[in-house]
Amino acid sequence: MRHLLLALPFALLPVIAHANEHHHHDEHASLGSHEHGVAQLDAALEGTVLEIELRSPAINLLGFEHAANSAEDKRKVADARAQLEQPNRLFGLSAEAGCKLDEARLESPLLAGKGHEHEHEHEHEHEHEQHDAGTHSDVHAHYRYDCSTPDALTGLDLRALFEAFPGTEKIQAQVIGPNGQQGKLLRANQAQITF
Repeated sequence: MRHLLLALPFALLPVIAHANEHHHHDEHASLGSHEHGVAQLDAALEGTVLEIELRSPAINLLGFEHAANSAEDKRKVADARAQLEQPNRLFGLSAEAGCKLDEARLESPLLAGKGHEHEHEHEHEHEHEQHDAGTHSDVHAHYRYDCSTPDALTGLDLRALFEAFPGTEKIQAQVIGPNGQQGKLLRANQAQITF
């Protein structure tokens, strides 16, 4: 399944080139040139397994890209973590699909929390080394679901994600599902993509 998500940026390059001027050739530089306001979402539905990856500049989600030092910054980090740990809401997964979260990973030096434990027993946190002061920080979230009725999962609705993170203006979404593959540039007022 993981190979499907890794293949998405390459499989959809012609679609992306048409929908967006930025090409996503390199997994590390998958956001083009770390464009503020723009995030990347890849989703693959294969059988009963749904995998979703969200990559975004930290400023889109937190409002800043530096280590959280003030109480206000720490509150913003906690709020962002809480939102990202409720992915069913963020991605508008239909209840009829019966998707159960199997795994959730949040990766970013800015989200590394001391003593934070998530209720979901399968969540793994990965802390990256702090980047040099001059580099940008990204947030990478990976989710894997097992869906009991995958036919009821017709697509994703990211309206709640745009509401939760108003710094996110556009999401370049790419999906592979039973009806093939597609890419679409989503905005708050046009936030749905179908499988």
